[in-house]
Amino acid sequence: MPAFQPLESPSFRSACELCREAGGVLVFQSAQWRVIRAEDAAFPAFYRVVWRAHVAEWSDLSLAGQAALMGAVGAVERVLRDMLVPTKINLASLGNVVPHLHWHVIARFDWDSHFPAPVWATPAREVVPAPVTRLRASLDELDARVARAVALLAPAA
Repeated sequence: MPAFQPLESPSFRSACELCREAGGVLVFQSAQWRVIRAEDAAFPAFYRVVWRAHVAEWSDLSLAGQAALMGAVGAVERVLRDMLVPTKINLASLGNVVPHLHWHVIARFDWDSHFPAPVWATPAREVVPAPVTRLRASLDELDARVARAVALLAPAA
């Protein structure tokens, strides 16, 4: 996996965890954004696309920045759909807890612990065997495919 490099810019906020830290398993990092996989046993195919500069809102980005970020979100979604054939993909940009612009891209399955409710809801069932063992691909394979897909869109880091 690549090594996380904080963005050296006036927008850096030392109090912001997404400015200071990768925010999960770093899959790919470009000059503008990075893709991480959240370490969540209940939802192993849970990715985030994080804008590297500290901005809180979607409208803080230029139209070109918005297009670049959504291109990466779309690339992650396509890989998850192709490799895992999930029941649904959830996309969200909330930022209520961490007000640093990022998008959640989460592969959901009708067997997951919360389906059809959001991943932040109360679990509806226990999942046995573990969710990671139910995926059609290993996390290493998934991360590698995501990295290749988003690298095609990224300006040099």
